Amino acid sequence: MRRLRWWIAGLLWLATLINYVDRQCLSVLAPVLRDEFAMSGVDYGRVVSAFMLAYLIGQTVAGRLMDWLGARAGFALCVIWWSAAAMLHGAVRSALQLGAVRFLLGLAQAGNWPGGVKAVSEWFPLRERAFAVGLFNSGSTVGAMVAPPLVAALALNFGWRLAFVITGATGFLWLAAWLVLYKAPERHPWLRREELELIQSDRTQETQSRGVRWVSLLRQRPVWGLVLGRMLADPVWWFYVFWLPEYLKRERHFSLAMIGYFGWIPFLAAVLGCLTGGAASGRLIKRGHDTLRARKAVMLACALLMMCGIPAATVAAAWGAIALISVATFAYSAWASNILTLPADLFPPAVVASVSGLSGTGAATGGMAFMLLIGYVVDRFSYAPVFVAAGVMPLAAFAIVAWGVRLRNQDG
Repeated sequence: MRRLRWWIAGLLWLATLINYVDRQCLSVLAPVLRDEFAMSGVDYGRVVSAFMLAYLIGQTVAGRLMDWLGARAGFALCVIWWSAAAMLHGAVRSALQLGAVRFLLGLAQAGNWPGGVKAVSEWFPLRERAFAVGLFNSGSTVGAMVAPPLVAALALNFGWRLAFVITGATGFLWLAAWLVLYKAPERHPWLRREELELIQSDRTQETQSRGVRWVSLLRQRPVWGLVLGRMLADPVWWFYVFWLPEYLKRERHFSLAMIGYFGWIPFLAAVLGCLTGGAASGRLIKRGHDTLRARKAVMLACALLMMCGIPAATVAAAWGAIALISVATFAYSAWASNILTLPADLFPPAVVASVSGLSGTGAATGGMAFMLLIGYVVDRFSYAPVFVAAGVMPLAAFAIVAWGVRLRNQDG
């Protein structure tokens, strides 16, 4: 097959899309579920935090699992688990049960990114990795974009319970294609020799070396730069993912149908951001700039752009709020395309998924704390302080990444 690596990237993109549609079902249906189960903002924050707690645990475990089992078997196991958990949402009868199935979902869905980054590190040369990561990560933004109209339509026509069941079942269809197509490039019978040579063309001796002991990663400064940076930046994305429909319902008085009509727009901007962020740093690298300098330059610009979301809570018109939020989601996704690529830039393939998982643990820790805080602030004050925090936190995240991920500092 020609360009087999891009078929692999396409499968990773589709898995990420399904991951986010399954995840977004809750946020799209949150206005309905909060009314049905009489949940306050704090209660909803706890349900979301149950997912984040599991995601925190799952990121580190899944990263290690991917390095142990390999991307093929590890990804398959995660998809089976999360698809079954997504379908179970259709059977819940209380807020407590909803939190329990969210926990099960989060455990498995955490494996998507360590597995995806590991697969990219195996299948792509260095100069293409940021774009490949941006491409597969754009599945999250496409999934977040597709979910509002899709889930709203399913819920309005078949009820919210079947909406969970139908979307959850799609993962099993993806699984069949994955098991047929994915193998390590060195062992893949459909891979042309010239493409294998391209994949291996700019790997240094270090990136082909064997991995280090997993616990020793925690003694390396770049690992902590990634962990702490994502701990501050990723909660911004979680805020838009899990609270945007609620914000549109409570503050802008959108109905479920209106959320379906307009709630996808910020996530379309995020799709464009995923591709733009990876392409921008990739272009700088092709022009001869150092890899880490190129990544950091794009990330700084994105951190500044995310501040555009601050006035969203105070503008008079709903379309103005959606426009400002769209700029912030565009910038976040461009940021994510680069920070998610850094483990593959800095570490050998044997530990890429583990490093990615550790950084994801930081992201989930920050996300869980921020979700609980949002519920408290929204119930007692308003959304305005939350939008301010979401605009400022990425700048602090960039400062930490600049401190931790130094040039020529791969060994910590």
